[in-house]
Amino acid sequence: MAPGAQSPYLHFEEVRFLSKGKPFWIAPGAQSPQLEFYRPGKVDTFSSIANPVTTIAVGKTLLAASRAIAVGFFASCALVESWIVMPFVPRNRRLLARAAWLTRWSRFASMMMDLRTTTEGSIPTSGLLVSNHLSYLDIIVLSSIQPCVFVAKRDIASWPLFGALTTAAGTIYVDRERRLASSQIVDLIRDAISSGSLIVLFPEGTSSNGETVLPFKSALLEAVVQLRCEVATVAIDYELDDGSVADEICYWGDMTFGLHLLNVFRKRQVRAMCRFSPAKVRAGNRKEIATELREEILSMRKSHHSRFLESSRPA
Repeated sequence: MAPGAQSPYLHFEEVRFLSKGKPFWIAPGAQSPQLEFYRPGKVDTFSSIANPVTTIAVGKTLLAASRAIAVGFFASCALVESWIVMPFVPRNRRLLARAAWLTRWSRFASMMMDLRTTTEGSIPTSGLLVSNHLSYLDIIVLSSIQPCVFVAKRDIASWPLFGALTTAAGTIYVDRERRLASSQIVDLIRDAISSGSLIVLFPEGTSSNGETVLPFKSALLEAVVQLRCEVATVAIDYELDDGSVADEICYWGDMTFGLHLLNVFRKRQVRAMCRFSPAKVRAGNRKEIATELREEILSMRKSHHSRFLESSRPA
């Protein structure tokens, strides 16, 4: 090359790298989807095809889409199965059959969402199970462990797809705006317990961000007083590696169901921990029983959080 002539190649320092920073030579004007020429003072407007942040975001979006399609498709198939099969199940066995049907769907949904549940303590198979309430995921978690029938607020029945699933599963809906409805719900709970079903009750009346357990509403525990059935408690907690449990797993306040669920689908893995207390007959009136059950759940959650903090401390 003659002295003073311009090199037909640019030095690698004049090239914007998107690989691993290794030296690279490229002829002027060459087209590459992964490279752009760098000039001092130029604003970097390159579409970050290989930008790690963008790559992760795209990956999470694809993950959420695939999970939404799979869960939605299987849920639709499960609903069709329920509508066809349930009319042929004897009436006195229908509630148990609905609970078993929900368990099958919940286990599939847990697998697709990588929702991993671990348990501690003896899991009851009948009677009443009282739980703290953090999210609609509580229903999937508990029903994936053991067939059960839920008592839930009537609003859930109107949720897209999820409402159809809970209705098909035999959920007992509570209308908290009608005071006269409580006695009717107590009768339904009593009948369900008498049939041998495990009934799950969320006495907080709503879900929360998990900072504490809200005061229990005692009205629905009247069935416990009247039947003198065995009552167990379960404390639910969640763990998440890539986000906030309070803001992204717990469903509370003015959150929107559809957007919240899509965000949950974006999570690589969600872990649920359920600690069960022994089932036993509770003494006292319904308010005393409500206080006792809440304290039991608070104690189990406190114990779990203490062990978690201890295990996370550096050696």
